Amino acid sequence: MKPPRRILNQPVVLLVEDDFLVRQTLVDMLREAQFWIVEAQDADEAFDLLRSRSDINIVLTDVNMPGSIDGFEFARLVRQGWPEVGVLVISGQAYPGHGNLAPNTIFLRKPVRSVALIKALRKAMAPD
Repeated sequence: MKPPRRILNQPVVLLVEDDFLVRQTLVDMLREAQFWIVEAQDADEAFDLLRSRSDINIVLTDVNMPGSIDGFEFARLVRQGWPEVGVLVISGQAYPGHGNLAPNTIFLRKPVRSVALIKALRKAMAPD
């Protein structure tokens, strides 16, 4: 089966989530809300996608993932290197402490309902 074709002006979300079932659930929510999704399993793969694509509007990342950095550090580096890209961090196990979130980064606790997720994504994409 061919993947659905991207609709012009459809926001592009880079989804960084290592758990396949959680990632697929999020993909379904986002597609239903008319987002285009690019998937990565860890920060290294996500950085490669950010470097190679100029159409990513927002990063949606989990906190706990394999690799050398967690989602909080990944989000800080995205805000520094790609300030035009919105960032939304989600987790059901780790919560941000003082200084964990870069400015203009949104955090949601898992499990997250579709309506809350879409609202937070749109807020994170809004210009400052």
